[in-house]
Amino acid sequence: MFEISKNIRTLTEKEKIQFNKKGYVKSLPVFSDSGAKDLQNLYSELSSRIPKNINITKLNNWHKASLNFYQICHTKEILDYVEDILGENFYLWGGQFFSKKPQDTMIVPWHQDAQYWPLSPSKSVTVWLAIYDTDETNGAMKIISGSHKKGKFKHMTNSDENYILKQEVTPDQIDEDNIVYMNLKAGEISLHTDALLHGSDPNSSDRPRSGLTMRFSPTDVKCDLSVWPSFETQLARGQDIYRFNPVSLKPRGEAIPKSMQFSKDFEKEW
Repeated sequence: MFEISKNIRTLTEKEKIQFNKKGYVKSLPVFSDSGAKDLQNLYSELSSRIPKNINITKLNNWHKASLNFYQICHTKEILDYVEDILGENFYLWGGQFFSKKPQDTMIVPWHQDAQYWPLSPSKSVTVWLAIYDTDETNGAMKIISGSHKKGKFKHMTNSDENYILKQEVTPDQIDEDNIVYMNLKAGEISLHTDALLHGSDPNSSDRPRSGLTMRFSPTDVKCDLSVWPSFETQLARGQDIYRFNPVSLKPRGEAIPKSMQFSKDFEKEW
């Protein structure tokens, strides 16, 4: 299950430099075509367990509910890529699906992840694993290259019913000359830093678009538990000598999360 690509590798020096300079790298091989098919089957199985009135994109903490999801997040080859960015000591703290059905009108507005996360210092990395091929036509994630170097952007409230987030960085702050679409083949991943401006457009195609995200932080990153009291970590690699944050157990089987992340108070039960 989840067969690894024959093209697996670690980050090149050029890619490490790009991540620091531009805030992202993409098209990194992880799973083979067979492994990607198994990912699609798992996604279908887990999706089928969710009540119809619940949007899978809003469910957080799959890594604490699903053993298969947990194992994907702890795939050695994925952790090798992350270690090339974060160093040898880091933990996993978030896991979600970001999905758009064919002809889905849902929009993820321009934003910085760090705007929503009460984590300090700000140096978390998101892994975006493509479950299906993703490109501009089916709503691939898009980023503003180098925007992580420009500090905090002003986020404004927007009540558009198609927005999955209710805050956005307004168009006048967007450097359109540096937009990059994170096109990926199924089984490939991208990495981006928490300060990078990113979002995604509607899925205007007849193909599904779904990605599995994993959030990693170095062990010296501390959560403000007064803001996010349910925050927990799972050590992914190395040692945690700081012990700043609560620790969650490895899941024992296949369940679905009971929390929704995208709320003003960061997390609530559904």
